[in-house]
Amino acid sequence: MTVEVYPIQQAIKIAQDQGLDLVEISPNADPPVCKVVDYSKFKYEQKKKQKEIKSRTQKVVVKEIRFGPNTEEHDFNFKVKHSTNFLQEGSKVKATVRFYGRSIVFKERGEILLLRFAQALEEVGKVEQMPKLEGKRMSILLTPKAVTKK
Repeated sequence: MTVEVYPIQQAIKIAQDQGLDLVEISPNADPPVCKVVDYSKFKYEQKKKQKEIKSRTQKVVVKEIRFGPNTEEHDFNFKVKHSTNFLQEGSKVKATVRFYGRSIVFKERGEILLLRFAQALEEVGKVEQMPKLEGKRMSILLTPKAVTKK
């Protein structure tokens, strides 16, 4: 493969003589870089590279666990157990306390519940976002410490 500078018309003629296409690789270079290739094959390879890059990226899954401000101990332990599994799978966990009606008066109960939840999961996850009140919901976000797939 030779690397030379040709006028546009001559480059197009070279591509046509070979039965291929002239593809502009780097238009911003001086002079612009072109390549004589089969365009459909070039597009196929580009698509293949993009697909490979996309498959390598890790997808973040956020699982949500919901509580009420007056959640009992058994329900709390049950949800901690599920959250432990989610964190071990590599998912993030968003724990939410939903305040219904006048239960918004017990904001501190919800915050204590979420902090206790985070403390129960400190071996498998770490707090990414501390408890935050948004309207009638208070939530905390936990991320896995070490991703171990089953």
